[in-house]
Amino acid sequence: MWSVMSNLYPSSYRSSKYRHVFGKPATKENCYDGVPITRSVHDNHLCTVNPRFIAVITECAGGGAFLVLSINHTGKVDPHHPRVSGHRGNVLDIKWNLFNDFCIASCSEDTTVKIWDIPEHGVLKNITVPRKELQGHSRRVGLIEWHPTANNIIFSTGYDYQVMVWKLDVPEQVIKNPLRSISVHSDVVLSMSFNTDGSRLATSCKDKKIRVFDPRTGTLLQETNCKSHKANKVLFLGNLKMLLSTGNSRWNHRQIALWDQEDLSQPSYSEDLDGSSGVLFPFYDPDTHMLYIAGKGDGNIRYYEISPEKPYVHYLTEYRSFLPQKGMGVMPKRGLDVCSCEIFRFYKLVTIKSLIEPLSMIVPRRSESYQEDIYPMTAGNKPSMTADEWIGGLDKGPVMMSLRPGSKLDSYVELGSGKDPTDSMETQHSRSRPGLSLLIQERLDAKEGNARKESPPTSLLPSTDEKSSSTTYVSNGQLDSMHCSPPKTENELRQMFYKQQEEIRRLKEQLNQKDVRIKQLELEIKNVRNSQANL
Repeated sequence: MWSVMSNLYPSSYRSSKYRHVFGKPATKENCYDGVPITRSVHDNHLCTVNPRFIAVITECAGGGAFLVLSINHTGKVDPHHPRVSGHRGNVLDIKWNLFNDFCIASCSEDTTVKIWDIPEHGVLKNITVPRKELQGHSRRVGLIEWHPTANNIIFSTGYDYQVMVWKLDVPEQVIKNPLRSISVHSDVVLSMSFNTDGSRLATSCKDKKIRVFDPRTGTLLQETNCKSHKANKVLFLGNLKMLLSTGNSRWNHRQIALWDQEDLSQPSYSEDLDGSSGVLFPFYDPDTHMLYIAGKGDGNIRYYEISPEKPYVHYLTEYRSFLPQKGMGVMPKRGLDVCSCEIFRFYKLVTIKSLIEPLSMIVPRRSESYQEDIYPMTAGNKPSMTADEWIGGLDKGPVMMSLRPGSKLDSYVELGSGKDPTDSMETQHSRSRPGLSLLIQERLDAKEGNARKESPPTSLLPSTDEKSSSTTYVSNGQLDSMHCSPPKTENELRQMFYKQQEEIRRLKEQLNQKDVRIKQLELEIKNVRNSQANL
């Protein structure tokens, strides 16, 4: 009997709060329809997202362009919507600045990298003049990556096999000389990934090797020489001191492999997934230790939980869909809806329908209050050091922030510092209603005649020196429009109207969900009473 039970419930079974995570696709009216997604065969994400905007590389005749839409601009997209179109060749990669929601970088077949400023109310006319233009590559530029903790530092790599480091806070509009040009690759670089504090950079290359080097000096530290795994994409797994790569086995099966960052001689773990041919895009959430694997051309997304002990990778389940994805964008954690226990959000590019479909990964919880255990302190949108400090040899972890509704700048804390952020968070939480954003709280209080009359201390107010993302408060993925300036033109008024309509729609959806939940609870109570009566 015991042996039978052992076979049914093996000792390797482990409990996990993320075992029942499920994918929830957006309804049709909450998708972005009619987007002319690029037909490029380049194996990049082709899309980048922040709490204000979504940007996607588009198909266009003559030169290269990409589309920037307000995150609330769902539904049918105007085919003549203005674009960012200053490149002379096809755009191959785009990335939002991690510390400024109004700054985006792009690279192109025209051998340049360009830095663009996006107006606060979105792109209302075509933008053709960049803030900065980086000229240094001799062939087309395929990848760009912002430094994760240093401000105004960006990396680029192209078909000239060079990885170039650029400093942006210089007076010149056209920068022709990078800080450093790193020449350690023998072929085209396919992906780049930083560790948490940006002191290590990992790359995968067309020669199927993974390399880890010092991004400041360009010194090569580790290199794989494994014949059983041909790497295509590589990713640092947070603070676990491990790398994950996706690629192919020697039998050409799609495969994932786990590596010790200090020893790349052999993978610590590898697993064959299937025999399909599409590139596997890995995404890692260091807060939940969850790994998502999405294949190009697939409709499904597999997800796993990573642990620092063997067997390291624990399969959870997969999200399945009939809509194949060509690329993927990911919303930063500060833009998620914590009220619905959303822990990750994808933006799937569905070329066959010219559609961008948001997909939320949800942890099912009965309580609608803030779930502290699934939302630890996370990397915020503030740099931990300047470009000059990083160039001078300093390495710092990211500045952390809380996702608790109502917590603002006072909940920021630098990783590794002695400040305890829970003091200020608890103080503010005691004044707030759990599960509601600050905007909803203020409006409810105003309706009850208890509107807040105290202004925050000056030390907590965001700086208005530049158009950084810290000038607007974001709570649960919604923008606090009360801090925006009043509209000055008809277009601005229309944009504000769209935002208010989206907010009303969202609140109605929340009320409907609560009504359904109340009916479910009433049925459960009725069933319990009936069962007790039968006893």
